[in-house]
Amino acid sequence: MDYSVRNIYGKTNNKPVEVEVPGSKSVTARAMLIAAVAQGESVLHGAQFSNDCLTFINCLHALGIECSVDGGTGDIHIKGCGGKLDRKEARVYVGNAGTAARFIPAFLAFQEGKYEVCCAEQMSKRPIKPLLDALQQIGAKITYLEGEGKYPFVIEGTRNPAPDVEVDIEESSQFLSGLLIASVCVPEALSVICKGVHGLEYVRMTVEMLRSFNADIVQSGNTYTVFGECHGRDYGIEPDMSAAAYFYAANKILGTSIRVKGADTAVLQGDSKFIKLLPGFNGGTIDMSGFSDQALTLAAIAPYLSKPTRITGVQHIRRQECDRIHAICDNLYFMGIQKEEYMDGVKIWPGQPRPAEIEPFGDHRVAMAFAITGLRADGITVHNAEVCSKTFKDYFTVLDDLCGKLTAK
Repeated sequence: MDYSVRNIYGKTNNKPVEVEVPGSKSVTARAMLIAAVAQGESVLHGAQFSNDCLTFINCLHALGIECSVDGGTGDIHIKGCGGKLDRKEARVYVGNAGTAARFIPAFLAFQEGKYEVCCAEQMSKRPIKPLLDALQQIGAKITYLEGEGKYPFVIEGTRNPAPDVEVDIEESSQFLSGLLIASVCVPEALSVICKGVHGLEYVRMTVEMLRSFNADIVQSGNTYTVFGECHGRDYGIEPDMSAAAYFYAANKILGTSIRVKGADTAVLQGDSKFIKLLPGFNGGTIDMSGFSDQALTLAAIAPYLSKPTRITGVQHIRRQECDRIHAICDNLYFMGIQKEEYMDGVKIWPGQPRPAEIEPFGDHRVAMAFAITGLRADGITVHNAEVCSKTFKDYFTVLDDLCGKLTAK
């Protein structure tokens, strides 16, 4: 579907509005895998039910993990395997879910079994080889079915892994997070050494969550040593701060008072830093490596800031659902906004966007971010707006409702 954004600039009331967003995708995915490898049962409250997270649940089902959703509360109940799968053979489909695509193979590398892992076409173009190289270091056997270093493949795990492993996180910190969670499957201590330059906010999230499930992790420089097992528990999922950021970006360009329910108490997600940055930021150079999902959001509102904005440190977002730097530049061009593209980011000059059709390139975050631009410009239409279902199925319904409340007399 195409979505025509409503320009409400100068038409808003002064009333505060509260918005509710789904639970964090990043926290939900980590909590599901940690619960799956833990001893005992866990109940996850406030989980996200986007396409990505439903794909993760299907992966756990395929591996024989007891996992169910309470229709009344929406809670996810997971009975952990204690680090050892009973099912020794399975075919697992990770779809286009990046977190599942990195976490599930790491988990399987520590199992005594043979598992075929495949994905959607778009996911097959995203990086996975550094993780698979690391899994082979620990003793897992990888058989590639269509091409070396990419999906699909068969993985045969080991219950006697090497005591340490090195993983290159230049292309994704999820490689490290997946290994850290999977390491609790090993009775002995296992050390994971990371190399490469990448923001570690999501790794810190992983470490804190593992500790909350009773795992013991010691960090020394770039080495993480994991001891002991996880124990099931009741666990509350924070609201998705990546989703919340769009509404705080709207505040920035409209002068409104939108608040996201639960955002004030979220502590695990790096995107909280972006929300805190917004009130005082009116252009300049900013390294966004620590909250790179918001590079799109900042680019989408940069035309309305008082000074040029230079976004740096996000070269890796070229290898996500699409080349996000290229998507930024293309859509700014469509809107007549001056920009300059760099390998690790973009510079954007202030200007009033002209009517344009936004191309999301199949990327949920492109669609959601540039919809915010249209709240202060005429004639902005987002093509294929349904791609938002990857993480926030009702985003455009929520946006419509918000615009109604902000302009009500």
